[in-house]
Amino acid sequence: MSALAAPNRFATELRRWPDSRRFSQLELALRAGTTQRHLSYIEQGRSMPGRTMVVRLAESLELSLRERNALLLAAGYAPVFPESGLDDDALRPVRDALDGILEGHMPYPAVVAGRAGALVAANAAADDVLASGAAPALLRPPVNLLRLAVHPHGMGCRVENLPEWGRHIIENVRAQALRSPDPRLDELLGELESHVPPMAPGRDHIGFAVPLRLRCDEGELRLITTLTSFATAVDVTLAELHLEAFLPADNATARILHTRNQLADADAEGFLPRELVVGRRA
Repeated sequence: MSALAAPNRFATELRRWPDSRRFSQLELALRAGTTQRHLSYIEQGRSMPGRTMVVRLAESLELSLRERNALLLAAGYAPVFPESGLDDDALRPVRDALDGILEGHMPYPAVVAGRAGALVAANAAADDVLASGAAPALLRPPVNLLRLAVHPHGMGCRVENLPEWGRHIIENVRAQALRSPDPRLDELLGELESHVPPMAPGRDHIGFAVPLRLRCDEGELRLITTLTSFATAVDVTLAELHLEAFLPADNATARILHTRNQLADADAEGFLPRELVVGRRA
């Protein structure tokens, strides 16, 4: 890469981030520990930043590890964050720990998802509650948890409050797409919006962060969710994972899930691919 091409490519890549983060040039310069004049030269392609400055700018812009690697490459430097496969030895201790968390959360559903809602692992309760009755096409790898949640042939036909619950999911995806632009997220967002009915919030509307109300054979499950991300991860793959655990919002839901777990057949086939379900792996 020529000395001229590198700064120009980096300048183009850098200029697209401050507006999405709503940082002024001065604010970004202060956050990165440099001067507004120097940052202006970098953004114009008149100055080539050192590797340390690129890292500081990426940190100041709160970029994901994947985006930080891309910014380093644009500046002509090698990426610093590895991207391991989920089955690599480097991530095996983490995978084992996550499996333990999923099993320990029984009898309540819990899943691990990756980039753009890709399902990585689920416990048996999630297989039973979330995937039950879904069309086979939605359960073939790669399974997308977000699509499954609102699709009319997935959970969508069983969600009593689909307009509110679906909008909650859509707004989260939209926020992610704004923060980390990705054509795949834009495509997924359009698909999700096509499955979620419109709603007109009334006087009693309290926002989209509402419990999931899901029909099952025993009645209605009311579930609240918790999200755990890996904020201190230094591996791209791990940093893009999150753990979503469902908790009962009332006593009736807790009783149904405990009873289901007691009556469950450990050798039952389930709905999701066996390799994705902790405790049912071949």
